[in-house]
Amino acid sequence: MENFWYSLVLFVFGTTIGSFLNVVIYRIPKEESIIFPSSRCTHCHTPLKWRHNIPILSWIFLHGKCAFCHTPISAQYPFVELITGLLFVILYLKLGWVWHLPFVFASFSALFALVMIDFKYYAVPDSVNFFALTMALVQPDFITAAADAAMAALGLYLLGLGVSLIARKEAMGSADVIVAGTMAAILGFPNFFFALFLSAVLAIVPSLIAKETKVPFVPFLALATLIVYLFDRETAQLLDWIMYG
Repeated sequence: MENFWYSLVLFVFGTTIGSFLNVVIYRIPKEESIIFPSSRCTHCHTPLKWRHNIPILSWIFLHGKCAFCHTPISAQYPFVELITGLLFVILYLKLGWVWHLPFVFASFSALFALVMIDFKYYAVPDSVNFFALTMALVQPDFITAAADAAMAALGLYLLGLGVSLIARKEAMGSADVIVAGTMAAILGFPNFFFALFLSAVLAIVPSLIAKETKVPFVPFLALATLIVYLFDRETAQLLDWIMYG
């Protein structure tokens, strides 16, 4: 019963963070401040009142429309709030009350913001990317996390450089290298490699469906990271079975 109330509080808190992530997702790619001005309608630019900013509920009560100009509000807003709330609960149930839990929240929240930005703009802002990496490094074994992040980032950079020289065009952007560092800091080795493989598998079907259309890869990296992080024991058992039978 205690876990239920903790989970409920964290869900509400997570939806609030999700509301802030919506600001990050909308403003960072436009190179706008995420602090000023205060929240306002993206169509009529009227400042919103506090009751218009209640996560999930405001969108429902307003029937998905601006309270002033009645322009439809994207379902992205309650979606991001809901997913962030659920993410906080899932991570809490995985880790329990450990001192670095807020940093885990922050890292995965930043990765989620990157997912939404990449889907919408096909871009990965360095500010959010480096924030995710920095938060991922704050954990009990900081030295190992930092070493894993450095090795993964350097390894992916050298791999991309080699492929670029062979193909004579850029094969991998700096953003992917930073994301790789975040993944390795969170997962460690060899789970990092399994997450890379899983992300490629997850991306196969969307890539085949999209054909000529560009498919953002960061969402699959982030999803694979979350899956492997939540099921780290199962992943380790699977890797042992693959390597040793």
